[in-house]
Amino acid sequence: MPIGRLEHVNVRTANLDAMIEWYGRVLGMKPGWRPPFKFPGAWLYCGDQPAVHLVGMPRQPTPGEELRLEHFAFSATGLVEMVKRLEAEKVPYAPIRVPGSNELQINVHDPDGNHIHIDFSAAEADAANLQAGEFGMMSPT
Repeated sequence: MPIGRLEHVNVRTANLDAMIEWYGRVLGMKPGWRPPFKFPGAWLYCGDQPAVHLVGMPRQPTPGEELRLEHFAFSATGLVEMVKRLEAEKVPYAPIRVPGSNELQINVHDPDGNHIHIDFSAAEADAANLQAGEFGMMSPT
């Protein structure tokens, strides 16, 4: 039984409204249908796929106390548009070319500090003629 693809990521947050707003404004993800759970939350969609499940918490989980991922990633197209959106929204980001594949990762942090990278093909990065040094850099966290 081979594993197919990542179904979704589940993120606990005490900043539910800010997280919904940021994922929509910065990454273009929209809230959609969610089962009627007895706890607050939202499912954020990439197209018709609920990719980020947010769970509302009464207080912010702290590293070491609760589970915390190092990062999660999305593949995307539209590199130039993404860079323009990040710059317009003043979202710090760091581009990295992946050694060996030369894919371009755009690394960002959401309002809770979760690390996300958005992966663009080497062909799209090359066609856009954008190099890592030409982008704004992410602020240290």
